[in-house]
Amino acid sequence: MAHHALASQESYNPNHLLDILLGKMQLKNDAALSRMLEVAPPVISKIRHHRLPVGASLLIRMHEVTGMSIRDLRDLMGDRRTKYRLSDAQGRPKPSEEKAAEPAASGTYAH
Repeated sequence: MAHHALASQESYNPNHLLDILLGKMQLKNDAALSRMLEVAPPVISKIRHHRLPVGASLLIRMHEVTGMSIRDLRDLMGDRRTKYRLSDAQGRPKPSEEKAAEPAASGTYAH
């Protein structure tokens, strides 16, 4: 079973966040929560089983639905990180995009 890096933090517990949201929004189960957050039910299940982290877009959706701050939501799941680092690969063009751009840059065109 693959775990994401955040799962290695002892305090990380996305179930606590999901349980708080169920109570705050007076929902009966995870299926109702998934409908409220407009995500597929398996997303909630994967988060509960630590196979998927709570991503930025889902945190933003939780914020929009509940009115709770992002910081409060992150605290509820035990995410205490203060800094985030992007991978070196993020934002770079894919190798196939670089190769496609090379002929145009050199002035030679294939017909």
